[in-house]
Amino acid sequence: MAAAAAKKPGFRTLMRAMRNRKTGFMALFGFASGLPFALFLGTLYAWLTEAEVDLETMGVFSLIGLAYAFQFLWSPLVDRIDIPLFRKLGKRKQWIVPAQLVLGAVLVIMSALDPGSSLGMFSLLAAIGAFASATQDIAINAWRIDIADEDATLDILSTVYQMGFRLSSLVGGALALILAARIGWPQTYLLMGGILLAIGVVGLFAPDADVVAPTAEQQDAMLVLRRAGQLSPKLRMQALLAIGALWGAALLTVIVFMVMSMTAAPDERPDPTAFTATAGPLIVIATIVLPALIAGWLVGKQRNPALLLQEDVPVATGGAVVADHLYRALVLPLVEFVGRLGWSLVLILALVLTYRICDAIWGTFAYPFYLGELKYSNDEVAVASKFFGVGAIVLGLAIGGTLLTAIGRMATLTLGAVLAALTNLLYADLARGGITMQAFADAIGFTNLVQSFGARPEMAKLMLAIGAENLAVGIAGAAYVAWLSSIVAKGYSAVQYALLSSLTLLVGTLGRGALGQAIEERGYYNVFLFTTAIGGIAVVLCLAEWYRQSRTAQAGVVAPEPA
Repeated sequence: MAAAAAKKPGFRTLMRAMRNRKTGFMALFGFASGLPFALFLGTLYAWLTEAEVDLETMGVFSLIGLAYAFQFLWSPLVDRIDIPLFRKLGKRKQWIVPAQLVLGAVLVIMSALDPGSSLGMFSLLAAIGAFASATQDIAINAWRIDIADEDATLDILSTVYQMGFRLSSLVGGALALILAARIGWPQTYLLMGGILLAIGVVGLFAPDADVVAPTAEQQDAMLVLRRAGQLSPKLRMQALLAIGALWGAALLTVIVFMVMSMTAAPDERPDPTAFTATAGPLIVIATIVLPALIAGWLVGKQRNPALLLQEDVPVATGGAVVADHLYRALVLPLVEFVGRLGWSLVLILALVLTYRICDAIWGTFAYPFYLGELKYSNDEVAVASKFFGVGAIVLGLAIGGTLLTAIGRMATLTLGAVLAALTNLLYADLARGGITMQAFADAIGFTNLVQSFGARPEMAKLMLAIGAENLAVGIAGAAYVAWLSSIVAKGYSAVQYALLSSLTLLVGTLGRGALGQAIEERGYYNVFLFTTAIGGIAVVLCLAEWYRQSRTAQAGVVAPEPA
């Protein structure tokens, strides 16, 4: 990764990457990652509506989205545990391929059920599918980071992944709705399941970072923990127990909430709004903030020779073997992260929290804004957001990928933050009637173009606003995923990337209630001005991170790539 990062960006890099077979499989895996997300958290509600499932029950189905927000809780398992019979596929593919096959099987089985009469089994399958989908995402993100090289660069792989993801949302969303209207929902989900099964078979032939058999030392990596210069087993056990208790309590809280929501009678179900408002922040503190502080404490202890092993200690036996494995899976990724980045981790977390927060929380309120506030019809919103908007995102991703190779990662990241912030002002104008946007659309002839297709002239300003925002989202998204992938270490990529990406989703989930209240009290116009200000904070943080990285590069500090 260091060698690839050292190469100057340029169009030759882009051409080499597009000819590399890794890039093709990355697009395929991106598609496989986005398709179940669209089917379980979007299109499924249209099927449930036609089956006359009540809104409260559909609200319970939406809770399966927590599997994506809390995927980091089981990311250590994906990072360190080998699946019997599948390990020979590679460290990451042993999780990717089975997850895709499980997803395909789940969709095929769901296609044979009637959600109206088999709602219990239907919800169980949806939950299993969401869990398998989130697990697949952990492994695919780690695979992308691990297999990046000088030809298939991390920047290009990250961009291609997102393009596949966005295209699959179109297939699993708009196309699935069109197909369902003609061949029915069971046949549509059967077709989608067949697609994922096919991808799982094709994925068998994808390259992986470690397809060769591991050496004897790699097979017994726990020996390193008991060599001279390492922390004493007693100190490691204290940290493991503390972090394990925090993560275990958080995971148990989520599982209990999910089970009660899925199985309890309607009047006994827990309140999801109260859960995200109260338990959500506590889970973030328990799984990220406190473990980071414990990891920092361990890093400090590593600098004290008196607390380190003076000589090799006996090889672990019995329960100590399990403890060493758990420490390596759960604690070491955090220790490596804090030890390498130090106080810079505060800057990185602040950027993670602010860079995509508007994008993360806006989706919930987009349709109420378009349909309720602006009074557009369902068909008009579908054309503007699903077809024109998705096309703009894909174009933005292509531009973002090109900019990554032409001007570099941090320049593109900063530019994406600027554009994403400014596009909020377009929506602020729409909230005030869209006079400026309509005048601009008229001046460039876009209104006439829209009318030539039989649409109302008012569609022009909506399409321009959505198109501009999605173009900015594409550019920013390409840079953000590439940057996020670049700051994690290869050997701990599954845990570290899952932590950072889940934090983005959690902030969006936790912030929706506050944003909804702000819209009710202050109106859309003032909220869009507020989100523009948040975007401005992200721009400042991007500049600070750019400065940090330039200083790090000048000092010759290279991120480690542990085995």
